[in-house]
Amino acid sequence: MEIPQDALLLRIFVGESDKFDHQPLYEAIVLKARELHLAGATVLRGPMGFGASSHLHTAKILRLSMDLPIVIELVDSEEKINSFLPTLQTMMGGGMVTLEKVKVLHYRAVEKK
Repeated sequence: MEIPQDALLLRIFVGESDKFDHQPLYEAIVLKARELHLAGATVLRGPMGFGASSHLHTAKILRLSMDLPIVIELVDSEEKINSFLPTLQTMMGGGMVTLEKVKVLHYRAVEKK
């Protein structure tokens, strides 16, 4: 698979406890992106954060949160990212979604020996 050098980064901010069809939302998003043949996805778990409600989520031992911040990043062509947005909209309740232009410098699988 190839992606153009001029691409888009779709960044999705959700909570670890957010669900879609009885599975973690971040997992459902990544699996749907894979099903739709997007170039790739990465899920990042944050040790601390807050969103629109201003409720603080933290991994500190004294205040162990079960709803840590999750960021899902997807990079692909503008066309493929834009075609994924309506699907994403049906999956999300709360959270935040951002888009930014990126320049892809390197994208290839590791050659197996």
